[in-house]
Amino acid sequence: MSQRWNRLNRNIIHCDQCPRLTEHCQKIATVKRKAYANEDYWGKPVPNFGDPRAQLLLVGLAPGAHGANRTGRIFTGDRSGDWLYQALFTAGFATQPESIDRQDNLELKNCAITNVCHCAPPENKPSRQEILNCQSWATDLIDMLPVRVFLALGQIAWRSVIDYLRDQDLHHGSMPKFSHGATFQLEDGRILLGSYHPSQQNTFTGRLTREMFDEVFVIAKEILHSDTDQPI
Repeated sequence: MSQRWNRLNRNIIHCDQCPRLTEHCQKIATVKRKAYANEDYWGKPVPNFGDPRAQLLLVGLAPGAHGANRTGRIFTGDRSGDWLYQALFTAGFATQPESIDRQDNLELKNCAITNVCHCAPPENKPSRQEILNCQSWATDLIDMLPVRVFLALGQIAWRSVIDYLRDQDLHHGSMPKFSHGATFQLEDGRILLGSYHPSQQNTFTGRLTREMFDEVFVIAKEILHSDTDQPI
């Protein structure tokens, strides 16, 4: 399992399907933000992170230009990641409450994190084609993991999971409505769970509070434990 996981991540890192995104990531890594002027930026596609046997799969949008595109680890180096890893630690899915860089010994337990788009896009808005270019990586990842719960961080991630399921002939109905805390049972028995993305746009305005975010992971744990007595 770990060999497949590592091979998939290596292939993602070396992907060059989207020239616009490749150029943007490299430009950001060269120009840098003043606060990180002395750091070496990652500046390429950001791989998946977490437990290669995870039953909970988190799906985000894309790496932050000066977050994951700088550190090389998904949801690391920005405020969104600060919120996410604190919530994962509180719920027992992470070994520490923060992610500083990809060398900090953080481990996830029964949880993995991916993005709809593995490269940082301009204005945090990947095109439809760029999202489609990344879809094969999602297929390979989901085929590998024993996923029982998909947690979509935001509406684009929610749509991406449903698109994958349709491609795999696992969903035949209309697009289920996204909302924070929404749960949708898939035709194969797995669960799609929705959450607002922990972006500053949501957390600074109070649209997403820590209590709301923590509750989503409580729901995920309850689902995972619903037919097993095994701990995370």
